[in-house]
Formats: sequence, C-alpha cells, structure tokens
Amino acid sequence: MPRLLGVDIPNNKKIEFSMRYIYGIGPTRAKIVLEKASIDPNVRAHTLSEEQLNKIVEIISEFGYVVEGDLRREVTGNKKRLQAIKCYRGSRHQRGLPVRGQRTRTNARTRKGSRKTVGVVRKK
Repeated sequence: MPRLLGVDIPNNKKIEFSMRYIYGIGPTRAKIVLEKASIDPNVRAHTLSEEQLNKIVEIISEFGYVVEGDLRREVTGNKKRLQAIKCYRGSRHQRGLPVRGQRTRTNARTRKGSRKTVGVVRKK
C-alpha cells in the first residue's frame, strides 16, 4: 500500500481517486496536483514509483495545502473558538444540531441521530 503524508492510500484504485483518502484533498486538488506532477490520473496507485510519490508530496507542500493533522487541528480549533465565545454557531456545534440554518422540525436526522420516542406510561 503506498503511503502519502502518513496515510495509506488504496492499491487498486486510480491515483486520482485514491488521493482523496488524504484529509484536505478532494477531486479538484487531486487533479491539479497530478497535472503539475505530470502523472496520468488513470494509473493505479500500486504502480507508482517512490520518485512519483515524493513528487506528489513535494507539490502538495509547494502549493501550501493544509492537509491531514494540521487541517483537523485548525477545524477543531475553529469550532472550539465558536463555542468559547458562546455564539449561535458554537452552541449548535455543542448540541449536535445543524449549524447552517437548516430546518429541524422534520429532517436533520444525520445531525440529531435516530429518533427517540417520547411516550406516556399509563397505570394499570
């Protein structure tokens, strides 16, 4: 399994798709990096040489892309800052509710989790 920036990327997938396993690299950035490295996006990840892998890492750092641990730390820091200043977005993050104005009366199941039935218990 090839390793890029501390992440094992899948062997049998095309390099264009297997680069997306790196946090912070999506479809557009993967295409840009491969284009600059002059690597065919259709080649499989396990066929890349060590030199080509180093070239990819070099280009990612050259463009100044923030990836993996640094990006995770930055995102977490942003959420913590919002929670610390007690703003609306921070409180939504804290409660696990949608942050960007979506409705919650119905839907929002991804953020809220599965339904919790609230019922009445009757005496016999």
